[in-house]
Amino acid sequence: MDLTTLDLQQARIKQILFKSQLRSVLYGVREADEAMFSLQRNALGQWLSTEVKPRYPDRPEVQEAERLLQQLLAIGRELAAQYSQGQIDEARRGLTRIERVGEEMVAVLQQLSSPSPKLAS
Repeated sequence: MDLTTLDLQQARIKQILFKSQLRSVLYGVREADEAMFSLQRNALGQWLSTEVKPRYPDRPEVQEAERLLQQLLAIGRELAAQYSQGQIDEARRGLTRIERVGEEMVAVLQQLSSPSPKLAS
């Protein structure tokens, strides 16, 4: 069973939620909490581990998506730290890094929506 359009939309929504939460931190609307940056407690991380990994245990795209998510969370943590240290403009400019990694992740997840290559017999 391949990822459906609905699955990809769920992933995008969870990614947008993370970016919104991070943006709220970088604009002083809310405080950063560790759950935002935790692979296990982040909504997209939970979705990957409960929905995607069980369906595609052997697909390299799953490992790549998880690696990109870890990168996304690490960048987010770094930007929140910059903000809290008073490097507000630098932290906000870093949101472009979040966008790039997010786009890479969507591309990897889209690869999962196509059938896996069959091995030659």
